[in-house]
Amino acid sequence: MCKKKLVVIGANDFQNQLIVKAKERGFETHVFAWQCEDVGERTADYFYPISITEKEQILEKCREIKPNGIISIASDLASVTVNYVSEKLNLVGNGIKSSLMSTNKYLMRKAFDRNGDPSPKNYRSDEIADEVIEKLNFPLIVKPVDRSGSRGITRIENKEEFSAAVKFAEELSFDKKAMIEEFVEGEEFSVEYISYKGKHSFLALTQKYTTGAPHFIETGHVEPAFVSHQTLERVQKVVEHALDTLLIKNGASHSEIKIAADGTIKIIEIGGRMGGDCIGSDLVQISTGYDFVNMVIDVACGMEPSFERVCIPQRAEVRFIFGEEDLKEMEKIRAERPECIYRISEIEPMENGRQVTDSSARYGYYILRGE
Repeated sequence: MCKKKLVVIGANDFQNQLIVKAKERGFETHVFAWQCEDVGERTADYFYPISITEKEQILEKCREIKPNGIISIASDLASVTVNYVSEKLNLVGNGIKSSLMSTNKYLMRKAFDRNGDPSPKNYRSDEIADEVIEKLNFPLIVKPVDRSGSRGITRIENKEEFSAAVKFAEELSFDKKAMIEEFVEGEEFSVEYISYKGKHSFLALTQKYTTGAPHFIETGHVEPAFVSHQTLERVQKVVEHALDTLLIKNGASHSEIKIAADGTIKIIEIGGRMGGDCIGSDLVQISTGYDFVNMVIDVACGMEPSFERVCIPQRAEVRFIFGEEDLKEMEKIRAERPECIYRISEIEPMENGRQVTDSSARYGYYILRGE
């Protein structure tokens, strides 16, 4: 009997959780990524040194592989390739139109505007006129239209800061375009869902912690986030409507929202993929008992996801290493409460003393479980 085959786009630490899980289930794993000594290059059954953006090359190789599914769990860039190849090979996915809306923040906002989903007022840098800039209410958020991981984000307080922030965002954008949007007050959360044939199933609400202005780099995430039952119901209603707007019908989704003191909910952005920062790969399973990684494998291969609990739910938290103080805190927990340590990533050496300017520049992370 032939082994089932799963194509994974990406080979970094987050994707490796998927590769390992697929192999445990007996899948033959075929992994595509730029060759740079990532862990997935070693754990994959077959590794192809092709950049995740090379859709046509990956498509041609997949025609030879004949996979049962194609997947990536925590990358907007990879999800474009996943949906492109899945549509061309008639595999389960969300289609090219959906991936365009869920990876380009400007197209996403326009879709939300058309369909009545609550999101910040916004403009694209190549379309905004000088007279509009004069009338904008500060503070504002400036970000690339097509990046994630806090790359290129700046909060600006006045029009004197406008040009520099736009230039910074445009330089980091793949399309060389920035988006300018109103700053939304409130606590930050993310909402994790699994969808199958258009049916959306809520999994977890995650509390997000960041460095704050100007760049809002994530310092950690906690599940479950404690909100009232009424608030959670409203969040689910808002997010499920927005998932339909973005034509997300299959697989994981990661929605970032803000909830104001008066209860107003605004959607910041939605990715048609699992949340990064270990949210999807680890925190959801620890906090809910549901094997989220298995769920996305099931859906990618055309099977209904299983909601059988694989562990007892506990509080889950990921903390990121920004410097020596964070490292000392981790070592203190490891010494005093070792039972709380779930996993520690490889920690990069800090001798060079680089500043953390976005999520990719953090030195490492550790995951905690229990109280």
